[in-house]
Amino acid sequence: MNTLLFRVAAALCFVAVALGAFGAHALKGTLTANAMSDVWNKAVLYHFIHAVALLILAALPGASRAVASLLLAGIFLFSGSLYLLALTNIRWLGAITPLGGLCFLAGWVSLMVWPPR
Repeated sequence: MNTLLFRVAAALCFVAVALGAFGAHALKGTLTANAMSDVWNKAVLYHFIHAVALLILAALPGASRAVASLLLAGIFLFSGSLYLLALTNIRWLGAITPLGGLCFLAGWVSLMVWPPR
């Protein structure tokens, strides 16, 4: 088991749940006023799904660091840009989001090609 990756993934899961709750309660007014509730929820969903995938990868022997790196980059670029977009309503941040999506896709393809041993 990759203990460092496991801890990072667990922390990312914690943060995803915390940001989901924060968006539903503390940021509800801001997100609703900016019509960004769906954007925030999409960021949380993809963040959490990929954090759980990282948690599973960390527990598997022989998991690829490249796959983990791509999924981590996807969380930061995809979800991170959507979080910032939802909070600031700065539209050009949406141009970063597809780069994160490409990282997610590349991570999943890499996992198909090089599965854990």
